[in-house]
Amino acid sequence: MAKKESIGIGVIGAGFARTTQIPAFVACEGARVAAIASGRRENAERVAREFGIPFVGADWREVVAREEVSLVCVTTPTVFHREMTLAALAHGKAVLCEKPTAMTAAESDEMRRAATDAGVLAHVDHELRFVPARSKARDIVAAGEVGRVRHAKVLFRADWRAAVDHGWDWWSDAASGGGILGAIGSHAVDALRWLAQSEFAEVSCRLATHVTRRADAAGGEPRRVTSDDEANLLLRFAPSELVSETATAAVSLSAVESGAPCHRAEIFGERGALRIEGSRLWRAEAGAGRWEEVEVEVAPLAAGMRDTEWARGFTVFSQKIIDALKDGRTCVEGAATFDDGHRTQLVLDDARRSHATGRTAVTGKK
Repeated sequence: MAKKESIGIGVIGAGFARTTQIPAFVACEGARVAAIASGRRENAERVAREFGIPFVGADWREVVAREEVSLVCVTTPTVFHREMTLAALAHGKAVLCEKPTAMTAAESDEMRRAATDAGVLAHVDHELRFVPARSKARDIVAAGEVGRVRHAKVLFRADWRAAVDHGWDWWSDAASGGGILGAIGSHAVDALRWLAQSEFAEVSCRLATHVTRRADAAGGEPRRVTSDDEANLLLRFAPSELVSETATAAVSLSAVESGAPCHRAEIFGERGALRIEGSRLWRAEAGAGRWEEVEVEVAPLAAGMRDTEWARGFTVFSQKIIDALKDGRTCVEGAATFDDGHRTQLVLDDARRSHATGRTAVTGKK
């Protein structure tokens, strides 16, 4: 198969795409952002002017149908992921879908089957896999250097939704896929599955909505918030070669906790532990009583992006996507597939079921 000299990208969405995906793809060798559409045309037009994108679609379907578009980035509220992904795959286009993959596991199952049938590159945007500190940690776990995993933790603390005057938006609406469990819980579950190379067997979850009403941006009238802004999960791993029979995990997520933000993942094994925070990695030997930093490469950062682990991870991931498409490959090594997205969605669905029933949900069986 002949190599392609340039990959045309069609973007659906003008929020996260504007701050992260488009700047990263603009910096990629052999890529060009050829088309964009958004729920509000004026937003798409503004982003198109900023980045010199030649085509603005009146409807997202126009972007999917463009002949020059080889890769469709679905960067929208979760409620639209299924329809847009299936349409792009039906057109034979490669797809990068934002997380969480879908609204439900029934949707993600349909999407993964369609991706398999299409035979094209199709990934879920879990860009944190490409942060060098995380890939190094995975290698250490895989080599058995910390022993079999006994416990893992993810902590995410931020306050971007703590202010009550933060307006109502799609993130406030469970029916649109808003909420911390989907937005960050999908990353947490994927990270733990990927780091430990194991699935989950059980999940208990408690969700909370602390800011229950927000002013509507259009009229200023208060609207009810139906999504969660805090999520706490207790999970049990399915045992494997790398994970002990009693291994557990704890995930604590909040978008309404004041103070310094924190995003940390930790793995505790029989012989030692690992801690990942941002682009840094620490290691501890059992009984030593201290952490020692591990030297790791720092991923590059595309121009115009805020310096976060997500931005650096996507800077790496975006170039790998373009290189794969130029070479005619249908996957990026190490990237989250739609099958991965479905496995994570099963856990998220069961977490919501656990919250609704007050009971532990048995997961990983579907």
